[in-house]
Amino acid sequence: MEKSVVSLQEQALKRKERLKALRDKQLHGREQSDGEPENKRAAVEEATEQKHRELKLRNYTPEDEELKERQVPKAKPASVEDKVKDQLEAANPDCSVSDLAYCNFVFRDLKRDVAKKLEKLERRTQRAIAELIRDRLRGSEEELAAAVGAVGAEEGDSD
Repeated sequence: MEKSVVSLQEQALKRKERLKALRDKQLHGREQSDGEPENKRAAVEEATEQKHRELKLRNYTPEDEELKERQVPKAKPASVEDKVKDQLEAANPDCSVSDLAYCNFVFRDLKRDVAKKLEKLERRTQRAIAELIRDRLRGSEEELAAAVGAVGAEEGDSD
């Protein structure tokens, strides 16, 4: 019984060490070995800090001469024509008869399924157009009646 308790404690200690090593690895981005000297660790940390302090100016044009040296040259876009040509050559333009038959079958099914909805939309569109025409005719009749009334009123005033 005592041996099993001791082995459990040893396993727990090993697990804690592994978790600590994983935590350190995540925090520092690398695994720290126990045998690594302190001065080597400090040198590595300073090198990583120097990498982060490097200034690159991509969208800013500086006036200072020292900063102009750090300006990144403008990037030139890659030629798209070559990529498209390669993709077209890679594509297989030869289609088999069975592929075409399948495509035609699928399109016929889609047309059949959509036909009912298109009929409904067509009827609604015709009704809406007829309604708009009626509204315009009513509006022109009212304008015509108003114009005739105005002319009649002027003739009545001139008598």
